[in-house]
Amino acid sequence: MKHLFYFTKSLQAFAGKNLYFNLIGMVLISILEGVGIVLLIPMISTIGILSVNIHSTPIPAMHEFLDKFPKTLSLSIILCTYILLVLGQGVIQKKVVFNNIKIQIGFINNLRLETYQILLEANWAFLMKKRKSDLINSLTDELGRVSAGTNLFLQLITSIIFTMIQLGVALWLSAKITLFVLVSSLILAYFSKRFVVQSRVLGGKTTKIAKKYLGEITDNFNGIKEIKSNILEESRIGMLRSWCQEIEKEKLEQVKLKNNSQFFYKFSSAILIAILIFLSVEVFKANPEQLLLIILIFSRLWPRFSGIQSNVEQIASNLPAFTSIRELQEESILARELKESELIFDIVHPMVVYKGIECKNICFRYNCEEEIYAIKNASFKIFSNTMTAVVGQSGAGKSTLIDIIMGLLQPEKGTIIIDEKPLSSSNLFSFRKSISYVPQDPFLFNGSIRENLLMMEPNSTEEQIWEALELSSVASFVRQLPLGLDTTVGDRGVRLSGGERQRLVLARALLRNPSILVLDEATSSLDTENEFNIQEAIERLKGKMTIIVIAHRLSTIRNADHVIVLDNGEIVQQGQYNQLAHEKKGVFNTMLRKQMEVSV
Repeated sequence: MKHLFYFTKSLQAFAGKNLYFNLIGMVLISILEGVGIVLLIPMISTIGILSVNIHSTPIPAMHEFLDKFPKTLSLSIILCTYILLVLGQGVIQKKVVFNNIKIQIGFINNLRLETYQILLEANWAFLMKKRKSDLINSLTDELGRVSAGTNLFLQLITSIIFTMIQLGVALWLSAKITLFVLVSSLILAYFSKRFVVQSRVLGGKTTKIAKKYLGEITDNFNGIKEIKSNILEESRIGMLRSWCQEIEKEKLEQVKLKNNSQFFYKFSSAILIAILIFLSVEVFKANPEQLLLIILIFSRLWPRFSGIQSNVEQIASNLPAFTSIRELQEESILARELKESELIFDIVHPMVVYKGIECKNICFRYNCEEEIYAIKNASFKIFSNTMTAVVGQSGAGKSTLIDIIMGLLQPEKGTIIIDEKPLSSSNLFSFRKSISYVPQDPFLFNGSIRENLLMMEPNSTEEQIWEALELSSVASFVRQLPLGLDTTVGDRGVRLSGGERQRLVLARALLRNPSILVLDEATSSLDTENEFNIQEAIERLKGKMTIIVIAHRLSTIRNADHVIVLDNGEIVQQGQYNQLAHEKKGVFNTMLRKQMEVSV
């Protein structure tokens, strides 16, 4: 419940005075409703359906006033007053409903932006541990349930305010009868609380099933080519069939619970109303007009009681979503890269690296409880405007080391020094903004080539775009396309070849005009021609910026100024390419010979 209260406070802080204006509006609606009911007594008396003792009515002065007028005029006054009450109630209710929806939409959008920002501000180590589909589920389905829960909460407040005012009117008419109803309602609420508990349990199942569905569907579409090429359609359909059975069972349980709850409440309410009427006549000796009003009031209140019970159950079913979102926020805040929440990324200026980067005794573990280090006692220098290659077998720690250099992972021990200044929270984002990163698996968004390039530097000119394309050896390819820069590349760039995607991602990286360019095995999955194109592009960039290359194919780093060789997280060799190639007992020489044997 604490998470529901947290979001309730957040809603109050977001809506401010608008929420209180709405509460006042709800109170006015309820008061007008009560006045409308009280008007029934003089109307019944005027029409002559029931002989009313004016001294036994709630407002005898009103009857005395109406008795001064002819019956037709009195009835007209009553009916006109009733119409005005309904009109006023309708106008206020329209405003209240509109404002409630406005508050709800604004609040959930604010919550969505807040959660997304907190996620993006979390460090890379935290994001690596999270399944992407779970994060997507939190920002879509779970937030949708929080939105529904917020709306239900506002409805619950409305129902409670209306009920309290109507109970006040009922207490005014007959305290004994009203107290009996209140006690009966509390007993009824006690016996129906099991439905609330069951709703919360089912809500937890809904969260798990939704995460499972989105996770498996995301994996399937990410691996759609493997599914098609290996004829795995039936097994994947079987997965979805199994999920459909789970969701069907869960939904039927929800419907069954709701039906049982409504049946219990309706049946119990019928018994209580029968007892109420019997006691009003035989025990409390209520007069006819008083009894009529009480029955009318409680006939309107019972659906409200039922609505409150239903709202509480639905809120309970959405509580796991509130918990899920809040826990995600709390975890993300704890993993925030910088503690200053006011950080504005747009005003961060890129650092210019004049001398270079130095790593001193870097140690890193993904799990501090384990003894195995991903990087251990790594010390080296990367000089400005040179090309440094990082090589090693798969699992040697190359990508981890690069992530540490870029400031994505924080070393457990050791220091990273940029131009003789330690890398810290004060210069982390400035340093990172000076870096352009090209991953092994190039990613393009589903848009045009121009949109993908401008994502890096929105204010780039046409000339700057074509300069980046020329540097990455992809300008001639783009010129041949019918739509040129406005060609749509498809989801993840599926309409382009691997080499074309790789070079466009390189062009996007160069558009930033970085001080440091990081290439993460950029040619490992390319054919000879595309590898040559990438290599040609890298050669053009040498001396213009600091280039760091993670290399799988050692033939691609012949012109590197410095080579760092990793083995099991430790630097076992470093030096120039030719020097390391001639160290016959070295790891680099062994790797080189194996690759030459494979190529032959």
